[in-house]
Amino acid sequence: MNKILVNIVWNDNYGAYSDEVPGCVATETTIDGVKEAFKSALEFHIEGSDYEDLPQCLKEDYELEFELSVSALLHYYDKILTRAALSRITGINQRQLGHYLSGYRNPRKDKREIIIKGLHKIGEELLNVR
Repeated sequence: MNKILVNIVWNDNYGAYSDEVPGCVATETTIDGVKEAFKSALEFHIEGSDYEDLPQCLKEDYELEFELSVSALLHYYDKILTRAALSRITGINQRQLGHYLSGYRNPRKDKREIIIKGLHKIGEELLNVR
């Protein structure tokens, strides 16, 4: 089964696109909403295209794999976690996290991994609360 990577970004709304399916995009106000909107847009895209014009990945069974950009990820958790808490767990200063959240700066891949590991660590700690 083909996996199609769908990128979710933040810029006043959540937006979704895939480099593997040019021209298919969606926007919504929530992460779940943009995932559903992209699925609908993709179905519409497939229905409106000639089979020969479809990317190879759509001609076989596929599944969508959604990946959040750092700005989308931080925006999602901004109302749940303080930047101070995220800074303590990741070692990335609050100002830099703010730049990532706003999209003013884009972190390198290693910084993205540090942020994701920090969120996982918080989740694991919450799971251990009795």
